[in-house]
Amino acid sequence: MGKSSPSACIELKDGTHVAKVVLMPGDPLRAKYVAEHYLENCVLFNDVRNMYGYTGTYEGKEVSVMGSGMGMPSFTLYAYELFHFFGVEAIIRIGSAGGIGDDVHVRDLVIAMSASTNSTMATSYALPGIVAPTASYELFREAVKAAEEMNVHAKIGTVYTSDFFYHPDPEVNQKAKALGHLGVEMEAAGLYLTAMAAGKKALALFQISDHVFTGEALSAAERQDSFHEMMEVALKTAVRAEI
Repeated sequence: MGKSSPSACIELKDGTHVAKVVLMPGDPLRAKYVAEHYLENCVLFNDVRNMYGYTGTYEGKEVSVMGSGMGMPSFTLYAYELFHFFGVEAIIRIGSAGGIGDDVHVRDLVIAMSASTNSTMATSYALPGIVAPTASYELFREAVKAAEEMNVHAKIGTVYTSDFFYHPDPEVNQKAKALGHLGVEMEAAGLYLTAMAAGKKALALFQISDHVFTGEALSAAERQDSFHEMMEVALKTAVRAEI
């Protein structure tokens, strides 16, 4: 019998807890892969709805990894509850994105400073004007430093977070490209908004799984089990964060 939980989606198993820093891929099987291949003494803390969450250690520091599902509604549900109900101080998204920039290629690492979006989620915060979903500088700085130390050539800039996987406007990706966006994905803006509102820290890292304009693409299996550079940069960022 697990501990009582304020959440319908996360229920801690007996004797488990969530670390202060959580890595969040969309795919729960990627969370399982990260836990089994990178974390020491990892323990499953959640499997409600098969959204696996694990806590273990990396380079001596406690880190959790948990799936989020696809899209801002699913991601922000888990992010909000982790921040508000389970004592999490920082979330690092590790996911895939479609490349749209001319100098972005399959398997490239993208570190997102900010995320434009077509979602109306930001309007709920009632700020006169437009909220700019932005990464936490401390996490961003540590990720850039980790990538440099690993000789990973990271692309740094803005991504476009879309509520649509199949957008009805066939020109939307060209428009995003023209404004300098590096890639298109479905979660970063939601994470940044949720963290900003909670006074917590957040960062989104991506490896490019396909390119919208060139047709380059990875298989589903390659997306699930590869992206080692992104995972290692995220883990090093997590252990160095002053949390």
